[in-house]
Amino acid sequence: MSETPKPDRSPIGRLTALVEHRRFSHFISAVIAVNAVTLGLETSPFWMERAGGLLLAIDRVALSIFTIEIALKLLVYRRRFFRDPWNVFDFVIVAIALVPASGPFSVLRALRILRALRLLSVVPQMRFVVGALLSSIPGMGSIAAVLALVFYIAAVMATKLFGASHPHWFGGVGESMYTLFQVMTLESWSMGIVRPVMEAHPWAWAFFVPFIIVTSFAVLNLFIALIVNSLQTLHEKEAEGRKASEDADLAGEIKALRAELAAVRAAMPRDRTPAP
Repeated sequence: MSETPKPDRSPIGRLTALVEHRRFSHFISAVIAVNAVTLGLETSPFWMERAGGLLLAIDRVALSIFTIEIALKLLVYRRRFFRDPWNVFDFVIVAIALVPASGPFSVLRALRILRALRLLSVVPQMRFVVGALLSSIPGMGSIAAVLALVFYIAAVMATKLFGASHPHWFGGVGESMYTLFQVMTLESWSMGIVRPVMEAHPWAWAFFVPFIIVTSFAVLNLFIALIVNSLQTLHEKEAEGRKASEDADLAGEIKALRAELAAVRAAMPRDRTPAP
């Protein structure tokens, strides 16, 4: 029978087992969630007046735990630590929190809430979503270029058509692009912009309606379709990776079983008595 590999009992081996244990990850996730809540409560004068000392103490304890976690990972992984982008992300977030938030660095106090983003690196499901977003960036760049071209053409047309009567909205290309961005988001586009423009230009709907259809209902949906496709592609790759790992494990078990059978057959006594 094949022997089960013995666990590494060295100090580094024990630290590695601790850092990579599921309970350790769950503990860090819980600390991140609690710290995010306390940082939010620190913005409330009501809670700061009644429990400000406790909230600040919890914040210091959480930061100490995060620092110890990063130190343990640096001790365990050493140079390999910085090969993982998520480890670098965690390191930067914790390093920012360690900078004294006083004098010219007082603005860093507001950046403490960035620690909540560490949930992205701790929770596998969140990492999966972030990976899908990052993998879709090249395609999103092409769609953004198309959208920018449509915006530019529409802004030039809107400036020529409506700039004289509504200079505060369409006085220049920049003003027109900002106004058209509001129209694209469908925020007060009808009563706030289009209907006032139609009082001076009754045919203006013929410009705004196609613009909304192209930008809000067509181009923006391409972003959604691209992200969904990236999620599906990553999910398929992950499933293929799991299947390949399972197949490799099964092949290894079969190979080990064959070796054991061969060893058993070799150890069995052979009957050398000639047949009568």
